Amino acid sequence: MYLEEDLIPISALQHVLFCERQYALIHLEQAWEENRFTAEGRVLHERVDDEHHESRRLLKTEYGLAVRSLHHGLVGKADVVEFEKDPSGGYTEIKPVEFKRGRNKEDDFDRVQLCALALCLEEMFDMKVNRGEFYYLQEHRRTSVILDSELRDNTTSLIIRIREINNSGKTSSAQYNRRKCDRCSLIEICMPRVIESGGKNVSRYIKNQIRAAIAEGEG
Repeated sequence: MYLEEDLIPISALQHVLFCERQYALIHLEQAWEENRFTAEGRVLHERVDDEHHESRRLLKTEYGLAVRSLHHGLVGKADVVEFEKDPSGGYTEIKPVEFKRGRNKEDDFDRVQLCALALCLEEMFDMKVNRGEFYYLQEHRRTSVILDSELRDNTTSLIIRIREINNSGKTSSAQYNRRKCDRCSLIEICMPRVIESGGKNVSRYIKNQIRAAIAEGEG
């Protein structure tokens, strides 16, 4: 069991899967910059994360539900959790539903987050969570995800990797990947193209930035 101060934010799983350097910059060095993609995602979650609940005869819906798992060492907040009930009042299914700004993705960036939420819910309510759903705004429909053993193994492996990075306290070196880096809000902090090309270019880049700042001040 992990202590409260050792819990990993569920959002960190997406960061480390996307890029280990991005994870370290955000969670070890406390660096953050917002771009259009992160701003749209933040506004979306502000809309759905207000804590409240709705209840019908056989369905209870919780919005902005705080979740955690001391066994896996996770903490976070679920956009929506649906609790299907039987006539006696017991739960027949617990299902996390996450809202996303874009479209369904082929990779696991979103799915590991959904699985991590399920791991927390299973511990909190002592009940197996077999599936979850995404609502992608650009598609205006729900997509169901089966939380199978492969996805669970991938998710727990990421948790282990995060703890390894945290224990090392090191930020990995930059490696430019156009598909990822050009969409990353931290590209100006990370400087992947500059750092990857060598020390002389880093020095030249810094000098040029200083000259530009001086020129702007004099102007």
